[in-house]
Amino acid sequence: MLFLLIFTNLVTIFFFSSLPFSLSSSNTPHTHLFLHQETISHLLQELNSTKSKLFDSYSLIADLHHKINSTNFLVRDLVIEITRERKPSLPVDEESDVFGIPPPTASLSDELKLAILPHKLPLGYSPRMASDEIYPPVGAACLRFQKELAQYMTYDIGGDLLLKGCEPLPRRRCHPKSPIGYVEPTPFPDSLWATPPDTSIIWDTYTCKSYQCLIDRKNFPGTVDCKDCFDLQGREKRRWLYDRGLDYGLDQVLQTKPAGSIRIRLDIGGGSGTFAARMRERNITIITSSMNLDGPFNSFIASRGLIPIHVSISQRLPLFFENTLDIVHSMHILSNWIPDAMLEFALYDIYRVLRSGGLFWLDHFFCQGPQLNQTYAPMFDRIGFTKLRWNVGKKVDRGVDKSEWYLSALLEKPMT
Repeated sequence: MLFLLIFTNLVTIFFFSSLPFSLSSSNTPHTHLFLHQETISHLLQELNSTKSKLFDSYSLIADLHHKINSTNFLVRDLVIEITRERKPSLPVDEESDVFGIPPPTASLSDELKLAILPHKLPLGYSPRMASDEIYPPVGAACLRFQKELAQYMTYDIGGDLLLKGCEPLPRRRCHPKSPIGYVEPTPFPDSLWATPPDTSIIWDTYTCKSYQCLIDRKNFPGTVDCKDCFDLQGREKRRWLYDRGLDYGLDQVLQTKPAGSIRIRLDIGGGSGTFAARMRERNITIITSSMNLDGPFNSFIASRGLIPIHVSISQRLPLFFENTLDIVHSMHILSNWIPDAMLEFALYDIYRVLRSGGLFWLDHFFCQGPQLNQTYAPMFDRIGFTKLRWNVGKKVDRGVDKSEWYLSALLEKPMT
């Protein structure tokens, strides 16, 4: 085909180059000119026909590519099936891959297969996607917990698969349970400091069965995550209003940047959303990540007219592209309970989403005394933040004799 295209073009060039000689040597110039025009017209038709065949060939190649990909998938599944049949006595973990995940042909319910396995594109192979399939975004670790995953697909589950690394979770084709006696939320801005009615959520999975129980649990012994977060008229009401030592004030932090340049931010592990409420009062948009650890934190944040996202600290920061956020804040959640390597990945991810000149407000980072200089200070230096504020203070709530420390810091992503 390529040879034919080249040949026709060469013939065309030959006739055009010989045209003056033929006209000058002919006794009947008009006749020869007419013959040349007929020849050129015929050659142009041949050239157009060749182009059409060439385009048809491109379509044929794309179709062949599609069929080859489909064949590769079939061969892969066939090899997996043959391998399993030849080793019927192997335990499940030996059939799994390096991450302990069963092969795609493992016994899954039909609903799970629809939710997590790839689907064929209705229009066939897509050159843009370089595939004839589309893959749902589901965490590979989900396949380790097939029983819990099957329960999750019907909303019949009490535990949290996110804490087991099953993130992101698959979509579902069923309705969540709705609260009985639901009433409309408190209008904004009164909602920022109002406790919602108990009928606003489903209490089945929580120890407390009312918001009053959540408010009162600060008065009882025991360790509970964010123990006094739901008492909006208590300590929550005073947070971030004053600037002293480890406690930075919101207005003082905002004054480190030109007025109006702090517009959008993320609060990691934001409890019941009070930090976001304070920022909302200053016309700053905040997204708050929180987990429902024995409390309806996400529902409570939403009832205040704020934006919650239900993600764990181990997940790559969702939704945000590089260099987009003005400020990222985290209080208590980032501390020495996180393995060093995972913490460093999280800090680099925070650096990623911050714009140039963006701020990272590390609020009451907890660690043991020797860890601060040996582990965490060098870690922050490696990531590349500039220190605007850096305050260290003794953590004394468990006793002054313990070498436990808090670090609060205001860090800036360099402009270049």
